[in-house]
Amino acid sequence: MINVTKFGYEPGEHEAEKASNSYLMSLIAFIAGLPLPIINLIATLIFYLGNRKGTYFVRWHCTQALLSQLSVLFINSYGFWWTVSIIFTPNEITNQYIAYIIAAVIFNLGEFIATIYTAVQTRKGIHIEWWFYGGLTDLICKSES
Repeated sequence: MINVTKFGYEPGEHEAEKASNSYLMSLIAFIAGLPLPIINLIATLIFYLGNRKGTYFVRWHCTQALLSQLSVLFINSYGFWWTVSIIFTPNEITNQYIAYIIAAVIFNLGEFIATIYTAVQTRKGIHIEWWFYGGLTDLICKSES
């Protein structure tokens, strides 16, 4: 899921801190806005918008964090609204619902662990590419040189 690669240049201390903070932003928002899935995305989007004109290393990691939060939004929103429909309508808890919630919890746990690992490694100036998101980030975030 995670690939450690060599970045084009050695990021400075300030760059590594900002890139690491892009991942920490989603963790803090996750804890603060746990029942509402969109809070993580909004917090990461605000951090991304504030750093989109930063160095390539910072922009790249802000973009990767934003893309990961976008997929988490879809997974968690579906589970959230499915749960709301069970609570407020005569819908019953089915095996499909239980399977989806278990899968969503596993996905969220994996993303949470990967985010912590990436934040720590990025803070050290090590470039971490996530499977799927790293490739998308490469397509979206172009270096200016």
